[in-house]
Amino acid sequence: MSSGNDCQAQTLTKPTFDEREAAELVDRVFGLKVSWIRSLPSYDDQNFHVRVSAEGADEYVLKITNSEDSQEPDLIEVQTQAMMFLSAEGFPSASPYLTKDGHIMSLESGGTGLGSKKYMVRLLTYLPGTPVAKITTNAQILYEIGRLAASVDKVLSEKFQHPSVKSLHRGQFIWNLANVPLLDQYIYALGQNKYRAVVEQVIEQFKGKVIPKLSSLRACINHGDLNDHNILVDACSASLENPQYRVSGILDFSDMSYGYYVFEVAIAIMYMMIESPDPLSVGGHVLAGFESILPLTAEERGALFLLVSGRFAQSLVIAAHTALLYPENKEYLTITAKNGWKHLMTMFEMGQEAVEKKWFETAQAYTHHALA
Repeated sequence: MSSGNDCQAQTLTKPTFDEREAAELVDRVFGLKVSWIRSLPSYDDQNFHVRVSAEGADEYVLKITNSEDSQEPDLIEVQTQAMMFLSAEGFPSASPYLTKDGHIMSLESGGTGLGSKKYMVRLLTYLPGTPVAKITTNAQILYEIGRLAASVDKVLSEKFQHPSVKSLHRGQFIWNLANVPLLDQYIYALGQNKYRAVVEQVIEQFKGKVIPKLSSLRACINHGDLNDHNILVDACSASLENPQYRVSGILDFSDMSYGYYVFEVAIAIMYMMIESPDPLSVGGHVLAGFESILPLTAEERGALFLLVSGRFAQSLVIAAHTALLYPENKEYLTITAKNGWKHLMTMFEMGQEAVEKKWFETAQAYTHHALA
């Protein structure tokens, strides 16, 4: 869900391949004949679900990166290697199908837009499962998602090595949670209303209370976008009253960057709130799962409310801005906004102390349960 370092540069960087051109790309670059293809929704890249007439694993996702991010091959290389590393470590992440000349990606021209642009192209294994956005979440899967968020960051930070890993230091990357203050330059997209006033409050509090404390938080590599569309699940019980789920897929590593452990749990909490019928209860279950792997420090817990609020602000402001650039993609771009504004307003109406009390007491109940 990313687009380089500067939102303004998104204009006309999204690929514009039609299905025929995408199928030709798969044939030319990867040597596979497409038997079926359909476009998948995306933020500023282009994705296609393809089936090929080949033996073995025959379903893939063709990922065509926007022309701006395509100028950073080291970054895309690291993100792809991280997916392969996680897969080898037992996580359900995709693996790339190699190009005809044995590479994990290829820089290609094309699309129906004006001018000649280059796009980085990858073919990734298709992961089965249902996006979390399409199920009714319960405490069990929220806890599992918290565990997943901690486990992914922990193994990446402790064991993942690559010559270009330094490219994950993305200083001005708009989706890194440390960069909430950069929203100032895009807030015009909200117009003048009560929502804008709340976002301005989030940004100012973030500048005053979070930024000065970043050095006291534990640094790590973040996946950066464990949202309700990027986590796939399978039902692992037949009970309709109390379904149990397991995570079957982790998608979209394009927001990977160096950040802090607490960023990942804040991002997961925010996105799990979006479709929940009881959004304010979500945080405690996700936090409990996260802390079963990585207990937060007092400083990290103290930053959590503003980090979750900051991610709401990022998602809502950047979506409004990007929808002005791509009005034809507005429905997908503003998917979070349907409930996002309501949840952010509710958090601020309740206040930090009351929200934290709810989260921390729920998480604490898991500890007591485990000790019982």
